[in-house]
Amino acid sequence: MPRHHQRRRLILAAAPLTLAGLVLAGCAATQAVASGSPSTDANTETAAVVDSDLSAEAVLAANHDVTAVNDDEWSASDAADITLSGTSASSDSDAVSVDGSTVTISAAGVYRLTGSLDGQVVVAAPDDAQVVLILDDADVTASDSPAITVTSADDVALYLAEGSSSSVSDASSYADDADANAAVCAHSDLTISGTGSLDVSGNGNDGITSTDDLVILAGDITVDAVDDGLRGKDSLTVEGGTLAVTAGGDALKSDQDADATQGFVAITGGTVDLTSGDDGISVATDAVITGGTVTISSGEDASAASDGAKGITAGVVVAIDGGDVTVAAADDAIHSNGSVGIGGGTVTVATGDDGIHADQRLEIRDGAVAVTDSYEGLEGTDIALSGGTVDVTASDDGVNAAGASAGGEQNTGETITISGGSVTVVSGGDSLDSNGTIAITGGTTVLSGPSDSGGQGALDANGAIAIDGGEVLVAGTALVDPTGSQPWLAASASGSAGDTVTVRDASGTVIATFEAGRDFRAVFYSGPAVTDGGSYTVAVNGATAATVTEGSNVAGGMGGGPGGGGGGRRP
Repeated sequence: MPRHHQRRRLILAAAPLTLAGLVLAGCAATQAVASGSPSTDANTETAAVVDSDLSAEAVLAANHDVTAVNDDEWSASDAADITLSGTSASSDSDAVSVDGSTVTISAAGVYRLTGSLDGQVVVAAPDDAQVVLILDDADVTASDSPAITVTSADDVALYLAEGSSSSVSDASSYADDADANAAVCAHSDLTISGTGSLDVSGNGNDGITSTDDLVILAGDITVDAVDDGLRGKDSLTVEGGTLAVTAGGDALKSDQDADATQGFVAITGGTVDLTSGDDGISVATDAVITGGTVTISSGEDASAASDGAKGITAGVVVAIDGGDVTVAAADDAIHSNGSVGIGGGTVTVATGDDGIHADQRLEIRDGAVAVTDSYEGLEGTDIALSGGTVDVTASDDGVNAAGASAGGEQNTGETITISGGSVTVVSGGDSLDSNGTIAITGGTTVLSGPSDSGGQGALDANGAIAIDGGEVLVAGTALVDPTGSQPWLAASASGSAGDTVTVRDASGTVIATFEAGRDFRAVFYSGPAVTDGGSYTVAVNGATAATVTEGSNVAGGMGGGPGGGGGGRRP
């Protein structure tokens, strides 16, 4: 099959990225990709991102073609039988040799393994060979090596026979320089398929690793590993089946950083349940999800977010265009040293730090995104929300555009743009916070917070806050006068979380109503029904709180306006 022939489109950007360590020849893992914190290492490189199309389709098209062995490429009727029996085995195939408790397969073909072996199965076939191992109630337990090792071949497949239950278990420890250190270790492309089950115990290091492409097409696979669960050096793809991974390190990993078209994880289907001590999904380049159900719990044993256990972390792009993704993480739930694009699916995250973080662009075009618990909900240099449903709960800023410079009170160019969809934010700090500008041109934006100003506001920007369309509803503190063409109103009105805020025009017609997400002292509304100079009544739980005129802000502003200093007013 073709591979490595598509050229990745790259843009160098200013956000720093320390790439993973040296590319190793064996199944031994490299260090994980560095976190999003700026590095002071002299070897720090700039981050690379795919161009402006952050769709999963575009990201995958820019990566190399994955190699897999499909079930229709071979026939079970051609299988040579290998019977495993304690510390030995037997087979009538000339391509199978048995030396003590080591079974070696030396030629292309299909082989059916049954029985139990206290030893090792080795595939040492020609470099152009395709080898299929049918695991049919086969149990391989190795005391001083991997259970299954591929030392040479082109493509290898593990097929889990229908109705069968197989297992592999490896050594309890490996030398630091071991060339193979996983329960299943392949120096080739590796595909797993079939409808049976496979239980993998990675006692000494990783569960399943491939130095090339690792593809899961089907099967009921359970992996328990002291370090990484599944690692495809060049790529890791899950298309179907049920995959349950418990890992002391990363659950799913691809760490090839020598080729920009490799080092990615793609999940297009199946049920994936990941529990990890470190990152749930860790990639040198891209993490792509287009289907299936993905559940991640990372850093359960971490004492704080600084321990760095992230749900999904990528060196270049995280692209989610489908599927059902749920993440609970000690550190960022979804993190990219480049960009994040969400164009579909359901994404629900809870985290000890950022819900979704991009060093560069973060865009949500469609789908249902919920950050149920976070320090900061959405964070990136440029944040664009154009569709779908976004619901954020944060103890500090809800949506934060930062990172283009070292900070300060000047406009440093970051942007928050809301042009469509439904955005709801409940925050302890600023609901929308930009070191540059905020522009709202469409959609419905409901902001609750903060209860007290304290130098914070529901909308806070060092540059302009422009409202030119959509609906903006705020229950917070006082507001700096926005720019833009769309009229607005503000009122001093107090209430508590759960209270209903209603805005009526002079004729008594309700033009806006929403539920406050937290305690508030002021209300702001901008929408198409507000007219220049109009008179409006604001009520809380049906009781009139204020009658105001369009374009008149509340008296005695709370905190600073643009630039973060004094003098302005903001909710």
